[in-house]
Amino acid sequence: MKALPCWFMRGGTSRGPFFLAKDLPQEITERDRLLLSVMGSPDERQIDGLGGATTLTSKVGIISLAEDPLADLNFLFAQVAINERRVDTTPNCGNMLAAVGPAALEAGLISSRGEQTTLRIRTLNTNMIAEVTIQTPGGKPGYEGDARIDGVPGTSAPVLLNFLDTAGSVCGALLPTGNLCDTIDGIEVTCIDNGMPVVIVAARDMGISGYESKDRLNADKELAARIERLRLQAGKLMGITDLANKSVPKISMVTKAQAGGALCTRTFIPHTCHAAIGVLGAVTVATAAVMVGSVAHSLAELPGGDEQQLSIEHPSGELSVYLRLNPDGSVQQAALMRTARLIMRGEALV
Repeated sequence: MKALPCWFMRGGTSRGPFFLAKDLPQEITERDRLLLSVMGSPDERQIDGLGGATTLTSKVGIISLAEDPLADLNFLFAQVAINERRVDTTPNCGNMLAAVGPAALEAGLISSRGEQTTLRIRTLNTNMIAEVTIQTPGGKPGYEGDARIDGVPGTSAPVLLNFLDTAGSVCGALLPTGNLCDTIDGIEVTCIDNGMPVVIVAARDMGISGYESKDRLNADKELAARIERLRLQAGKLMGITDLANKSVPKISMVTKAQAGGALCTRTFIPHTCHAAIGVLGAVTVATAAVMVGSVAHSLAELPGGDEQQLSIEHPSGELSVYLRLNPDGSVQQAALMRTARLIMRGEALV
């Protein structure tokens, strides 16, 4: 068997192995074959690999030093299908992004810069650059702290993510269809990409309240069929090709907040209801919420002002997004807080 150096990390509410790019095949087909073997796909239990049999635990990070002055690290995110022989590197993943800095330090790719280390990390999937600040006491990644995020038990050291330029990450434009709202099969939707291509639809228009548990929604086969029809049609309007083999666009069904937040969401990635909501999915939904005329804005409770903290509610709690707005009301900058930690280091055997 082939032995690959591996750092198994939790990033936000996701987890998976991290590899150095130099240790993986450069040829994409061979690389993907190897990643499928590492994760144990295709198999619904991923029993013969490191995958956790959910979309949130079937993820891989591939890291390397950046070769230009714009970034410190390059990060390629891979979503490994569970029941299919498929690896998708189209979308970003803000949760796994939170683990890139600690993984690079653990692997000896970089050195710390004091008690806190700020890194510019390029996500190769969409060429997005983010400033990420991690705790590095004594020159090593710090994992203990008082920061708490919903969807993860206990507390950890904070990881601050500052997204510099996310508009049109996959689709090339914030509003890929050119419209704040489109109508698909009689349903009004907002197609938007501010870090993640998302189709936003009012939960009531899909025949649900938007407060259901993820298990109940995942058991609704009729709803799943409606979501997929909507996703395929919206994806074409957004200019996304080969939709059947991609995990984007996500569908986020929204309704009024239930626990004092800005908005309540149920997000599918793409066919399974997310236990929470993806980081960049939350940024995109929050962006839509402050855009007058969007589906999300009509249901959102907003604090107002040039700087806003929007609590995006999801099945396991909430995720707060910090937005700085331009004078015209458009989003200038988005930031949020995650946590991460090293779970295991060693070798993955293929």
